[in-house]
Amino acid sequence: MKRTAILLVTVMAVVYATACTNFIVGKKASADGSVICSYNADSYGVFMTLAHYPAARHAKGEMRQIYEWDTNKHLGAIPEAEETWNVVGNINEWQVTIGETTYGGREEMVDTTGIIDYGSLIYIALQRSKTAREAITVMTSLAELYGYYSEGETFTICDPTEAWILEMQGCGSDRKVSKERVVWVACRIPDDAICGHANQSRIGCLAIDGGVVLGIDDLMKKHLPVDGTAVPNIIVYSKNVIKYARKMGWFEGKDADFSFKNAYAFPDFSGRRICDARVWSFFNRHVKGMDRYLPWALGRDKDAEDMPLWVVPERKVSVGDVMQAMRDHYENTPLAIDSADIGGGIWQMPYRPTPLYFKVDGKKYFNERPVSTQQTAWTFVSQMRSWLPREVGGCFWFGNDDSNMVAYTPVYCSMTRLPECYSTPGADDVTFSMKNAYWVENWVSNMVYPRYSVLFPSLQQVRDSLQQAYFSQQAAVESKAVTMEPAQRQQFLNDYSVRQAQQMLARWQQLAFYLIVKYNDMTVKPEKGGTFERTPYGHGATVSRPGYPAAFARRLVQQTGGRYEME
Repeated sequence: MKRTAILLVTVMAVVYATACTNFIVGKKASADGSVICSYNADSYGVFMTLAHYPAARHAKGEMRQIYEWDTNKHLGAIPEAEETWNVVGNINEWQVTIGETTYGGREEMVDTTGIIDYGSLIYIALQRSKTAREAITVMTSLAELYGYYSEGETFTICDPTEAWILEMQGCGSDRKVSKERVVWVACRIPDDAICGHANQSRIGCLAIDGGVVLGIDDLMKKHLPVDGTAVPNIIVYSKNVIKYARKMGWFEGKDADFSFKNAYAFPDFSGRRICDARVWSFFNRHVKGMDRYLPWALGRDKDAEDMPLWVVPERKVSVGDVMQAMRDHYENTPLAIDSADIGGGIWQMPYRPTPLYFKVDGKKYFNERPVSTQQTAWTFVSQMRSWLPREVGGCFWFGNDDSNMVAYTPVYCSMTRLPECYSTPGADDVTFSMKNAYWVENWVSNMVYPRYSVLFPSLQQVRDSLQQAYFSQQAAVESKAVTMEPAQRQQFLNDYSVRQAQQMLARWQQLAFYLIVKYNDMTVKPEKGGTFERTPYGHGATVSRPGYPAAFARRLVQQTGGRYEME
């Protein structure tokens, strides 16, 4: 896309508490016709559970208290809606799903007087919306009325028929400078396309070829096509989106050349290499020729060709494909984290410590930032299907740790009773519980990280076995549910979802016990037929001692010279 002349006064789009990843698959790009979206909630050191907001009716004059999602700081109150819908995780009973990634943008645009933060927008919209379009109107109208408290944000907003992304920033705290409260832009992703965002604003020029530009008042008109055949994409934006950038001196030129991301969150080196590179890796899995945009993802070429907002995959994308993409460490690409370098330790982990940036002798360096990362608090892949009863159609696949280290369990959108493992009384950021999935899964993954090449195959075997079992059961479970009355169907799917989550926790506890016995003291205990071997006298059989991987041993000798050489 053509770049416009702007003033480069942006802050880095990376170093925020919530550095997340979202992928999106349109219904004609998916293997089964569902709309699919995903989210890794990468919040450093934060304990999170599966959210639940029951459906309710509210009395006139009832107020909703707003607490910032990241800090629990009280921001204010707004009138409650007359009726709100059931929400479990980030999906509601109408199969509307919302995710996000924080891109930051211009620091001076943060509105500390705003009442609505990005997390509150997500859950308020889920409680008040039956469609993605309705969620967009709820979110933008609330931000315009009460002010947007957070930094720049990209939201994924999907329902069983459409996929959208919405980008939003405040207009600063000084009402003398600007009476305006927020700028935003929303774009419908074509049905045959896949999209992604990862802490870098992604919407560029507003005049997209072949698309239709609508005012917010026209967004909800029923005559507008929703099947993607007549309108490949739709774009909607706030009335002030270009005017505000001009007023602030961040854009000059024709309206047709205006780029939202270039004006408000210019993609610098970090925005490309640390953020857009994750989207590139997703596209690269499904489209040939993404080498064309590798210079953009690498971030060092300021004149590199911009990466498109979406691409059309060469084959249909399944829920399982998206799960695998959420586990990505740039494997088999030029960005692959070198598991043989010293940063991976002795046992070659594809993870690096945070923060992303560090200094040595006054020079600044960075760690590669893949999709899968140890600080993920929870992750989901949401499957939304228009041809099924809504209680069945919305399957919210959920995991409570690093996406590479969990099996996603099915959570149906009509659930009103949560699994204990995803909402454990007494468990929190600093309180471990064997009944809690977050803590048990983190216990396991933190055993695996430092000895990755040795321990991960055992975890992967359990993870993939569980995942395949859930997939293989899905058709039969849903076929049975479809034949039931709505109330019975809801109860049946609720019981099924709770049972699968609790069985997963039990299997993960078993895995934890297995790993500590199998790999104790950097040795490996032998097994036969799934049982640890014993000597004829009843003791454990002699362990193997794998020692250094060959590549690490060679580097060690190169670094230490003859210090450890035998005579």
